[in-house]
Amino acid sequence: MSQITAAPAVGRGVKEVHRWRAFAVLAAAYFMTVADLAIVNVALPTIGRKLHIAESDLQWVVTGYALTFGGFLLLGGRAADLLGRRRVLLAGLALFTTASLGCGLATAEGFLIAMRCVQGLGAAIVLPAALSIVMNMFPEGAERNKALGAWGAIGASGATVGVMAGGLLTRFAGWEYIFYLNVPIGAAALALAPRIVPESRLATNRRRFDPFGAVTVTGGISLLVYTISTAPQAGWDTARTVALLAASAALLAAFLVIETRVEEPLMPLRIFRLKTLAGANAVGLLLGGSFFAFIFIGTLYMQQVLGYSALRAGLAWLATSLTSVACAGLSQALVTRGSAKLVMAAGMAMIGGGALWATQVPAGGHFWADLAGPFVITGIGTAFAFIPVSIAALAGVAEHEAGLASGLINTAQQLGGAIGIAVASTIAASRVTTLLHHGAGQAAALAGGFDWAFWACGVIGLAAVPVTFLLVRRNELARAVASTSARKPRPATVRAG
Repeated sequence: MSQITAAPAVGRGVKEVHRWRAFAVLAAAYFMTVADLAIVNVALPTIGRKLHIAESDLQWVVTGYALTFGGFLLLGGRAADLLGRRRVLLAGLALFTTASLGCGLATAEGFLIAMRCVQGLGAAIVLPAALSIVMNMFPEGAERNKALGAWGAIGASGATVGVMAGGLLTRFAGWEYIFYLNVPIGAAALALAPRIVPESRLATNRRRFDPFGAVTVTGGISLLVYTISTAPQAGWDTARTVALLAASAALLAAFLVIETRVEEPLMPLRIFRLKTLAGANAVGLLLGGSFFAFIFIGTLYMQQVLGYSALRAGLAWLATSLTSVACAGLSQALVTRGSAKLVMAAGMAMIGGGALWATQVPAGGHFWADLAGPFVITGIGTAFAFIPVSIAALAGVAEHEAGLASGLINTAQQLGGAIGIAVASTIAASRVTTLLHHGAGQAAALAGGFDWAFWACGVIGLAAVPVTFLLVRRNELARAVASTSARKPRPATVRAG
């Protein structure tokens, strides 16, 4: 097993046809993890009735997955770099597939939420390993941009396709099959990956995982999401909520201190010197917070206010998914030939604008007259936002930090999604309670609560526009790509097959 630099190792050592076969397997694994964040949305009312889950607890079927997904991504990326990316990928796939089976077999609320958390842990292991393998297979430049463009398109469409598949399966097979669907896909990926996905890892005699950093960042993120999610019931001004928020802030502050002092940090803060990476992660946080929350709130709005069935609500998101896929090629071309900064800003403006447009949907609204417009404009926005964010967050990153960078951008998006869903749900619940207290009917109170939640999604999305212009400079992506060839990465051990 020879020592070679990571950049040419896999890019030249794996034939192009084999690269794209491996990419297909990795993309399927990625698609499962993204789709599962949203696939349960349309099934939530059905799951609630079948398992007798209270309305206030339903969001934990979604948030439990997002919480462990976002909380363990950095550790998953570090493990992939040190232990072997394919090896870690296989472990994550096995865990994710097994947990999916457990979700489908669940007969009680606690077991389902626990299995969703295990699913999230499996996804946190799979995703950074898969993306860092892509980084190692394709050399920096146009070919990697093509792969990352396709990767971004999968991320943009995965959530909406997940909602659509959830509606179809819930209507024609049963809610359990939204989880059973992962079992054959995961089994196929487990069978194919050892044959066609190349192995790679850092060549180092000292494998340190920064356990204190992992505990503090995972604990801080998890506690933050939990506190925001439970604040409507406990009260925002109670001692409990304030104490939990303070504890979360203390854990995250401790994480930052630890990262400046340990020899092998989980998240070396120097990586944020790459301004493109820092800006992309800030936008990724807001992207997750606006889009995933919009999917969650929009699905519940269609079912609880407009009276849509699970199938009809799922099919309604087809407008967003098809538009996103159709615009993916245009987005990639604009990013490659033009300015990723402008494409990113335009995408976030459309996501935010689409969510704000949804606030105008009346209680008796119709799809073509009232929903199609917001859904289509949001679909365009996801294609224009996910692709440049995916490319910008990995441009200029040395191969030995591929797992870290991929874990970081996905942590930002998933953390944003978890917080966004929690915030939007909190705002909706608080507004509904206020309107009911003032004598509004149930239907009017629900509509008013969801309208405020849509406003929150829109504001979060639009906030990414000034962030993009402030943190991402017009030529930063090009400079980061050019500087990569000038930096000498540390050796990596790469083994094909």
